[in-house]
Amino acid sequence: METSIVISGFGGQGVLFAGQLLAYAGMDNGRFVTWIPSYGPEMRGGTANCTVIVSHDPVGAPIVAQPDIALVFNQPSYDKYAPLVKSGGLLVVNSSIVTPEVSRADINLVQIPANEIANEFGTAKMLNMAMIGAMLAHHDVLPVTALEAALRDHLPEAKQKFLPSNLDVLHEGFRAATQMTQPA
Repeated sequence: METSIVISGFGGQGVLFAGQLLAYAGMDNGRFVTWIPSYGPEMRGGTANCTVIVSHDPVGAPIVAQPDIALVFNQPSYDKYAPLVKSGGLLVVNSSIVTPEVSRADINLVQIPANEIANEFGTAKMLNMAMIGAMLAHHDVLPVTALEAALRDHLPEAKQKFLPSNLDVLHEGFRAATQMTQPA
């Protein structure tokens, strides 16, 4: 099984780290992975996105026109990627700052207040963990335990003091997503 994931938002929201973490979790669990980042020259505050593919088989091409899953952290990302999600796919929306405008009956829409969840445990900079948790609640690309281990093993040493909070946000995003699902 191969799953393609696009993660998109503003620079500084942890978009690229979220993708790296998924790729590390996949590798650490014997999967084939690709991670392709893209960001504007201004980095923080500009646009950032990445594409991650996690597969049981070698990945043929790392380019994704229609992702199975999109995690959108801001409105411009929603506007760009919501129409591209594959039919039957999953769209995870940060409802703290995104208002879905297009209705699609052919995908699963999950909206969680990622900023508020992250703030509850320390800082909005951890909203990426809430979004990953929400995705894992609705798609079995990897088990939550794989992301927990990847956080422990790959969170930069300077950020290790935030490990417990990141784990809390991951779990709260998972929990919130199980309660806030609605049709697209």
